[in-house]
Amino acid sequence: MTTFMTGAIVVICLSMIPVIYRMVKGPSSSDRVVALDSIGVSLISLIGLFSILVETTFFLEIILLLAILSFIGTVAFSKFIEKGDIIKRDNSR
Repeated sequence: MTTFMTGAIVVICLSMIPVIYRMVKGPSSSDRVVALDSIGVSLISLIGLFSILVETTFFLEIILLLAILSFIGTVAFSKFIEKGDIIKRDNSR
C-alpha cells in the first residue's frame, strides 16, 4: 500500500509540471484560471494521499480550507475576467 501511495504522489507531482507551465505561459487569462484551479485540485489530492500515507486525520481540515480558498479564487478570477471588477461599488452617494 505504501508503494502505491508513493507512486500516486509522484504521478500527481509530475502531472503538475505542465499545468504550472500553462499557468505561467498560458496564452489567455482563462487558461491561467483553469490551470490555477487544476493546481488546487492536485494539491488537495496530494494532501489527501499524504494524509492516508502517514495515517492521520490532521490534514483533513487543511484539505477543506484549501478547497474553499480554491473555489473562492476561481470565482473571483472568473468574475474579474468577465467584468473587469470583482466588487461592484456604488459611487452615487
